[in-house]
Amino acid sequence: MSVLQFIRSYIFVAQMYLMLAVIAIGFLPVGVLGGRAGAVWVCRLYCHWVRFSARWIIGLRSEIRGTPPTGDVLIAAKHQSFFDILMIYSAVPRGKFIMKKELVWTPFVGWYAWLIGCIPVDRAKRGQAIKGMVEQARSERQHGGQLIIFAQGTRVAPGAKPPYKIGPAMLYRDLGLPCVPAATNVGVFWPRRSMLRKPGLAVVEFLDPIAPGLETAEFMAQVPALIESHSDKLMAEAGFDVNDPANRVGG
Repeated sequence: MSVLQFIRSYIFVAQMYLMLAVIAIGFLPVGVLGGRAGAVWVCRLYCHWVRFSARWIIGLRSEIRGTPPTGDVLIAAKHQSFFDILMIYSAVPRGKFIMKKELVWTPFVGWYAWLIGCIPVDRAKRGQAIKGMVEQARSERQHGGQLIIFAQGTRVAPGAKPPYKIGPAMLYRDLGLPCVPAATNVGVFWPRRSMLRKPGLAVVEFLDPIAPGLETAEFMAQVPALIESHSDKLMAEAGFDVNDPANRVGG
């Protein structure tokens, strides 16, 4: 990768965080006085800005495939980088996340997470965390929208195969909502622990919804199989060899 691409990457990352502050502060009256709809609008504005600037500065195009859900659903997503968060949120009208509790105290991000109805989870508490998450999600359901949870509980490098968490299955069972799995190849272009951002086509793909009513064991078998197979196809399309043992990081 050229030195120029590294320079572009640093410029992109710097302006991305600068614009986070500018948009968060500049549109705070909209986020506060406009209620949840106003806060969602501000968050989606930022997501679209990052997608636009990624294409313009670093040559990273982004594409949404499948049908983004617009009704009340649970989205169980693959998570490879910050960019897939933004892509998913830009594609749905009333999104909110299950997120780690530490982010509540993050400037700007924490403000808007609270305003749009995100549900913080203390992952250190494990069993208690799942119970609390389900209770909060049940209470939050009255507001409707798309509840987004990362099915493996954390960012995952391309090629890594950590187990899927039980959280999505518990929400699916208790909320009685359809579940839309979401696959991605974003990590091929936006590595977790590097400033380098690579040019190419980042994709988030919304898969067919799973109707309510599956048993937990069936859900836990079906969702990982769908997400992994479609993510592997997207990564292969991006030139990442999912069958190369050297790429099976942490697998």
